[in-house]
Amino acid sequence: MSLALTNRTIDKYFGFLTNLDISSKKKLIVKLTESIEPVKDSSFDLRSLYGAWEDSRDSDEIIKEIRASRIEKKNLADF
Repeated sequence: MSLALTNRTIDKYFGFLTNLDISSKKKLIVKLTESIEPVKDSSFDLRSLYGAWEDSRDSDEIIKEIRASRIEKKNLADF
């Protein structure tokens, strides 16, 4: 969403800004310049997340490790 200002409003802002020190004016110029430069597309490609599972273990070893890492819920109650 953009806000369009009339010349009168811009003149009022400019009147206020003329009282700023040089350093503040330069910082303001940089911020305004950055705000009008086109924004780079930062979309994320979901296709970069998929691919083949790479592992030196065979499927039986992976399954055994998953099962061994499970925690039984009844043991948690005693905690």
